[in-house]
Amino acid sequence: MTTLGKRLLQAAKEAQAIARGEADPATYRVHVPSDIDVKAIRKSVGMTQQCFARTFGFPLATLRDWEQGRGRPDTSARAYLLVISRNPEAVKEALQDEFEAA
Repeated sequence: MTTLGKRLLQAAKEAQAIARGEADPATYRVHVPSDIDVKAIRKSVGMTQQCFARTFGFPLATLRDWEQGRGRPDTSARAYLLVISRNPEAVKEALQDEFEAA
């Protein structure tokens, strides 16, 4: 397993501990960048706009707006894009499992 995969699993365990009331959420800090290069992330995973939007659940028009500077991802979307940029395969796997469960 990659270092990032191990960190993601650890983060999930910590989130569960917080949800169960076993850990104090005030002790954790999340850094979300104030700006993110959506086009660079999409290109780094080798996808067209249509494929990227479909794979990761973004409206195509929204993705185009972000890339062309007509809009900007909110904090949640920036965090999600950051995870995609660091481990797109893990995100695809997580989403695939979700689609299969539905």
